[in-house]
Amino acid sequence: MPEPIIDVKDLHIVLGANPVLRGVDLTVRQGEIVAVAGENGTGKSTLLRCLAGLRPPTSGEVSVFGTPPSDDAAFWRAVALVAAEPAWYPGLTVREHVELIRVTHEPVDDAWPDVAQVLERCGLTERADAVPLTLSTGQRQRLCLASALVRPSRLLLLDEPEHGLDTAFRTRLAGILTEYARSGGTVVMASHDPGLIEATGARHTVLSSGRLAAGAAR
Repeated sequence: MPEPIIDVKDLHIVLGANPVLRGVDLTVRQGEIVAVAGENGTGKSTLLRCLAGLRPPTSGEVSVFGTPPSDDAAFWRAVALVAAEPAWYPGLTVREHVELIRVTHEPVDDAWPDVAQVLERCGLTERADAVPLTLSTGQRQRLCLASALVRPSRLLLLDEPEHGLDTAFRTRLAGILTEYARSGGTVVMASHDPGLIEATGARHTVLSSGRLAAGAAR
């Protein structure tokens, strides 16, 4: 059986006086795609932030690659996060943003897609010389995904990756995530899209009242 990449035990998160996550248990193994569904405000983004080391647990344990996640360079060499849209550099084009991510995370061998390949896969080739603020919402979301896919990683954490994407690209995204998992990567995504969940073959869980339960994409 593949090794656990993520191991969460009895995770509780309280923000102010508000319990957000209550006793969450989650194990994710190498090569899995896990989708966390649920209504807005149920704690999906908070769970992802915990897995990314950006939100400490109130109580319980979170382990990623065998240790507590931490917001440091060693952790981010293995983990890529797509969450809130970043503050783009106003003077850099789409291509230059993706090139910057690749250089920052060190060039890798030819097995990893290059900038041109990632731009093509994300449907951004024709907009490569545009600046992000001139893109549509869906195009900026594709740029966020391209920035995650161009760099080495073993774990993708995706907060509503379908945001702003049309149906055709959601289908393409499902293929990209499936290929990533087949190559040994692991994906955890918060999603409102049953079609995307089903197309990726994800193990589907639902957050309700701060607790996880098994679900089925419809």
